[in-house]
Amino acid sequence: MNILITGAVGFVGKNLVASLKNIQEKKDRTRPQLCIEEIYEYDIHTNPALLDYFCEKADFVFNLAGVNRPQNTKEFIAGNFGFASTLLDTLKKYQNNCPVMLASSIQATLIGRYAGSEYGKSKLAGEELFLRYGEETGAKTLIYRFPNLFGKWCRPNYNSAVATFCNNIANDLEITVNDPSVELELLYIDDLVEELLDALEGKEHRCEFNGVNAVGQSDGKYCFAPMTHNTTLGEIVELLYTFKEQPKTLWMPEIPHHSFAKKLYSTYLSYLPEHKTKFELKMNCDDRGSFTELLKTADCGQFSVNISKPGITKGQHWHHSKWEFFIVVSGHGLIQERRIGLDENGQPYPVMNFEVSGEKIEAIHMLPGYTHNIINLSETENLVTLMWANEQFDPDHPDTFFELVEDN
Repeated sequence: MNILITGAVGFVGKNLVASLKNIQEKKDRTRPQLCIEEIYEYDIHTNPALLDYFCEKADFVFNLAGVNRPQNTKEFIAGNFGFASTLLDTLKKYQNNCPVMLASSIQATLIGRYAGSEYGKSKLAGEELFLRYGEETGAKTLIYRFPNLFGKWCRPNYNSAVATFCNNIANDLEITVNDPSVELELLYIDDLVEELLDALEGKEHRCEFNGVNAVGQSDGKYCFAPMTHNTTLGEIVELLYTFKEQPKTLWMPEIPHHSFAKKLYSTYLSYLPEHKTKFELKMNCDDRGSFTELLKTADCGQFSVNISKPGITKGQHWHHSKWEFFIVVSGHGLIQERRIGLDENGQPYPVMNFEVSGEKIEAIHMLPGYTHNIINLSETENLVTLMWANEQFDPDHPDTFFELVEDN
């Protein structure tokens, strides 16, 4: 299959091309039905003569080319209607009736705040052109009315509030929010690309529009990406400032699978400057070694790393409810646990001994009601242990009580 992408250097184009190349080069094996031979990338800087060759050979066309911020409104028609006409005429020239996809906009509804939009009018004209082309040639047309898009590689200070906010907050620049209650429907770039790959496989999602809302319909005139997110400007900004503070607080907000927060966090990170890509952690050091908190979560506890010097024993405490995993990743050590109190015969409970090593990674439960320690058995090497606790440490309710595992 040969695929033509117009507007290939734009936001959507870059992400789509990257995904197609991964499939083409067998780096992405999630779509075994797709066999991609050539990817024709066409943009404003491409030699126009190549369009003929591309249109003759293409088996599928993604028309992502368009104008968002022209110097005058006439450029809307030239960029969003004029090029589409050239593209379709060239396909006709070679009697190539392959499927063609059009990147339109929700503004083409010309409803509500989009009423009278010159950009929307130009996009609607492009839609009508594609529909007529499909009727005349029998070619399959796939018209997508994109809502607000966001994700990596989106140009800030252009036509995406999310991109601008991510870029400015990541780079300590000011942002302006005139009305935090303004609602947005947002489509994440990865979700859009997945839909476009579905379309390539003939599994596009069809719809009709009720106002600005896409309503799934198997024989619909339009296509849509079914997963979008509705939020407000204020909620976006609040989340972004939480992300910005993460290197200081180590606190990771709840980011469920498929959630807007998860996708926004990925987007925010893509705008980090080099000097913020690395950040320091506070190492609590003493003669025994160090203890460093790595990450704290709202509902899933916290991660830390402990370094013990040769011959050192750490721990010697127990918890009522807190539990932990100790995972030695380097060195040679001994983890001991003993249930506190006495057994039915009035004797101390037996000590459980777990010899551990970075040569064989194992996780050891620190059981509630069991005092525990960790001993570095090496005389020369540090013992490095990754630790997870089911809750963040609360200095007001530490749930940590000293007691030796063994009396020496």
